Amino acid sequence: MGPLIPNGVIPYEWNSIIAIIIGIAFGFVLEASGFSSSRKLAGVFYGYDFAVLKVFFTAALVALIGILYMDYLGYIDMSKLYVHPTYLWGAIIGGAVMGIGFVAGGFCPGTSLCAVAIGKIDAIIYVIGIMIGVFIFSELYILFQPIYEGYFEGNITLMDSLGVNRYWFVFIFTIIAIIAFIVSDIIRKKQKKIFY
Repeated sequence: MGPLIPNGVIPYEWNSIIAIIIGIAFGFVLEASGFSSSRKLAGVFYGYDFAVLKVFFTAALVALIGILYMDYLGYIDMSKLYVHPTYLWGAIIGGAVMGIGFVAGGFCPGTSLCAVAIGKIDAIIYVIGIMIGVFIFSELYILFQPIYEGYFEGNITLMDSLGVNRYWFVFIFTIIAIIAFIVSDIIRKKQKKIFY
């Protein structure tokens, strides 16, 4: 983890404490937004609540525009940012497993911990399941390693893999977000007519 505050302003040792404070604030915002509710989270898959889709689409877009703007102004150098390596098979299989778990349990790993913090029994069982899965994966890593490290693509971004100029990518991503918001509102209104 890089320094959260420029060196010299606050001692480096405070980074962990600041990270914990940010984590608590993030958990509070998740809970206040209702994201500790499995019904709200699973609603995106059943067509009656698209808050998760809108929040995460908006967060991704704001972060993307913010990073590009800061790079444009010279405050950060995007070429120095860490990009997690892409292992295609691991991403596809892991995404499928998490997606199935999300639909079945109604939580993603982050929101499940938020729900555990307020004592939700279903979230506690969900997190125990995550821990069991992590334990099995770590113990059988030798068996899973060829799949986990299969089709290494390097440290690439979505912009790199699509071969699109980053500013065009932001424009296209924004259009996709707007279309997703409009379509989700249409679906939600149709669902309301069916159930009410």
